Amino acid sequence: MDKHEGPDAGTIRLDDPWYDALASGWGEGDEQDAGPEPRAVPAPSPAGAVRAPGAADIYLEVQRSAAFQEVRSRYRRFVIPGCVAFLGWYVAYVVAAVAAPGLMGRPVAGAVNVALVAGLGQFLSTFLLTWAYARHARLRRDRAALDLRWTVFEQARDQERTRGAGR
Repeated sequence: MDKHEGPDAGTIRLDDPWYDALASGWGEGDEQDAGPEPRAVPAPSPAGAVRAPGAADIYLEVQRSAAFQEVRSRYRRFVIPGCVAFLGWYVAYVVAAVAAPGLMGRPVAGAVNVALVAGLGQFLSTFLLTWAYARHARLRRDRAALDLRWTVFEQARDQERTRGAGR
């Protein structure tokens, strides 16, 4: 990313599609500290002039697109049921440990009881859910999300070219 000189001194040029412009500056310091550097405010355009779309306009356009909505709905269709199932399983384990100590203390094999097996099942289900999430993301969302990122990158690059040509 390069900073420009002149009237657009606060503008950031995107050279990398993986660079997240919306997240830049997050967590880089508290407002109580020195804080971020002040940004240059662009001069207002004359009345009736058509302004070029900015980065916020591009991101809003992508957010409203059908492709973005599909990626978000795929994410929600996996995450919401997965979270509900996992939290239900965890609450059932805790409630059973409190409400049914006789059941949880029942031996399964030697010194291994139901509570230990269920506790190990919690770890196993965590790893299983993590694997399932990574697989779902890789097969159903990553390519579409990368295509969206490249779309934004292309729009930002075209916008930068039109700004450069207009000077």
